Amino acid sequence: MIVVKIVILSLMALLISVGMLTPSFAHTTVEVEQYKIEAGWGIEPPVVGIRNDVVFKITESGETEGTYRGITSAFQNVEATVMYGGASKNMDINSDPKPGYYFSSIIPTKTGSYLVDLQGEIRGVIVNVQIPIEDVESTSVLDFPPTSSEGSADVSALKNAISSLQQDISKLKSGETSTSNGGAAYDFAIFGLSIAAAAIILAIIALIKRK
Repeated sequence: MIVVKIVILSLMALLISVGMLTPSFAHTTVEVEQYKIEAGWGIEPPVVGIRNDVVFKITESGETEGTYRGITSAFQNVEATVMYGGASKNMDINSDPKPGYYFSSIIPTKTGSYLVDLQGEIRGVIVNVQIPIEDVESTSVLDFPPTSSEGSADVSALKNAISSLQQDISKLKSGETSTSNGGAAYDFAIFGLSIAAAAIILAIIALIKRK
């Protein structure tokens, strides 16, 4: 039973630590025939109430493999709309000096998921796509000093988990808790507990840095 507990704790701890340490920032790219349309936020993570830009990169393959060229005047016949829930707003698209790059300034007023809707045509190619962009977050990701004790509570919970793991290790070593398969199961149990403890420590570090 204890081996099963160890495996579950190890997996949960690893998932927590990986989720906290891996950035989720990314633009989304869709393909419309020969064109690649990339959309996202100019500043990531996007934060509610802070001025930002929705940025676009529209390209097609170049003459040699692995190269591309930016499409100029791509929004001449394309209407762009930013959407949030049932609300929508037409976007004023500005051209960046770099060919194929465009932006539209916006101040997101609510946290959550946003979509960009593109309708029209680019040089005769019909465009009818919706592109999800990164979720807008609350100001807590940038607040300093922290305005709540939520992060401290999370750290305390993770520390308690480490304490529980340490108790399990002590029980295994003292023989108070035995494994049914002898030495191999014991080694596996200790290894699993070590992984879980290391993962929880990483999660604590990530929480502290995030706050």
